[in-house]
Amino acid sequence: MSQAVTTANFKSEVLDFKGKVLVDFWATWCGPCQMLAPIIDEISADLGDKVKVVKVDVDSEPGLASQYNVVSIPTVIIFDNGKKVESLVGFRQKQEYLQALG
Repeated sequence: MSQAVTTANFKSEVLDFKGKVLVDFWATWCGPCQMLAPIIDEISADLGDKVKVVKVDVDSEPGLASQYNVVSIPTVIIFDNGKKVESLVGFRQKQEYLQALG
């Protein structure tokens, strides 16, 4: 299951993490985000300890959304050892997220 991150813990949970992190930028009112949620949960369950999966609510954390140029949601950003390596905007199929995680 994915965990929520905020500005307060983004650095420790994502940027300082050794390994890959999938960050799902979403909002409760976003239909495509709601469609994506079960896929993100599946990826989290399938990959277990191989990839950390977190969610950022853009309404609660507009600063983080702005910092990572999130202008459309859902946006999924992949980080590897604290560096942004991939960004996927809009609803995609599970396989595309798995490919981005490499």
